[in-house]
Amino acid sequence: MARSINRLSALGAARLTLPGLHHDGGGLYLQVGASGSKSWTYRYMLAGRAREMGLGPLQVVSLAEAREKAAEARRLKFAGVDPIAARDSAVLKARIGPRSSRTFMDCALQYIESHRPEWKNEKHGTQWQATLDTYAGPVFGDVPVQDVDLALVMRVLEPIWKTKTETASRLRGRIERILDWATTAGYRQGENPARWRGHLENLLAKRSKVRKVKHHPALPYAEVGAFLSALRGHEGVASQAFEFLILTAARTSEVLGARWDEFDLENAIWTVPASRIKAGREHRVPLSRPATHILTQMAEVRQGDLVFPGPKKDKPLSSMALLAVLDRMGRRDITAHGFRSTFRDWAAERTNFPRDVAEMALAHAIADKVEAAYRRGDLFEKRQKLMQAWAKHCEAQVSKGEVLEFKVSGSAPTPPTPTSHPRRPGILVKR
Repeated sequence: MARSINRLSALGAARLTLPGLHHDGGGLYLQVGASGSKSWTYRYMLAGRAREMGLGPLQVVSLAEAREKAAEARRLKFAGVDPIAARDSAVLKARIGPRSSRTFMDCALQYIESHRPEWKNEKHGTQWQATLDTYAGPVFGDVPVQDVDLALVMRVLEPIWKTKTETASRLRGRIERILDWATTAGYRQGENPARWRGHLENLLAKRSKVRKVKHHPALPYAEVGAFLSALRGHEGVASQAFEFLILTAARTSEVLGARWDEFDLENAIWTVPASRIKAGREHRVPLSRPATHILTQMAEVRQGDLVFPGPKKDKPLSSMALLAVLDRMGRRDITAHGFRSTFRDWAAERTNFPRDVAEMALAHAIADKVEAAYRRGDLFEKRQKLMQAWAKHCEAQVSKGEVLEFKVSGSAPTPPTPTSHPRRPGILVKR
């Protein structure tokens, strides 16, 4: 009876000249080429696919060594491991050497430093590191980045996915990017366990299903005029900045970071650079007459490049300064950012301006990528009319001469009491 394994002999293998595959058994073959070259190969089936693994030339790998390699490959296959993948992994680890021992946090810090120049806000890198230190660090911060797997990622995300959904979602994206970076840099290989599409989305609920959206409290547009009258009863840079924010419907960061070289007062245009716009695209803001008047007042007390300077030299006002204004007015029920919603509601319900004009006034990015690719203009002339109409809406109620003074009683403001107050003539800069 013919042997099913170890069919060849060392001498026989050396004498073979017939081109083709000569079976030794157990998937091990000696391949003889047309030129007389000889090499060992292991052939096997895995997941219904035929695979062939080269084991080396006969002049380098003896018959005994080839049989040992084939036996090891059969053991891996029996354990459900692809022998070729296992060999490639071993080769990669040997090639990158000490680099494979880099920890996840080492890679995270290097990623943050290498990408810091492209982030608009200096706080971005701090936020990245803070979330990683708080949540990922205690679980796998000191683990070799190659060993970060699905189980470890889930240990970080699962406890906070329902209670801190926004934070958990950002953390997942940051972990994914760091692991992708580590793979490209040669510190790890294989699938990214933090990938969402087709992976974690099968284990975690969609963010939209568990996140409770909290909108910024906004003032009804019918009350804006009365609010501005009350606001003008408060002196200081912060109150001027607040009024300018309302009249331009701009974001808090855009107003507080405004610099004089961004303004063309002669043509009443404020050009906010792309680096300070959330959508990453330069935004021109048409200035109404009341908004221009505020800038004229600020120019009279100009002390540097910032339009609304803070108490520290060459530093802008803090967003907390606007909160302080609201606190003094007894309006803890609204936020500065909420006035963008106030403006948007007014534009939708009390004007005939197209939706695109109002959205462009708020510097919102175009969600449709195809439309965004073809949109070249910024509807500036139409937005000029919109912002003048918004200013007129605000001024119409202010001109009545009524001021609503709000007084705080407990945690909520008491009903307003109308009094009279003249328009604020100037500005007091406190240093």
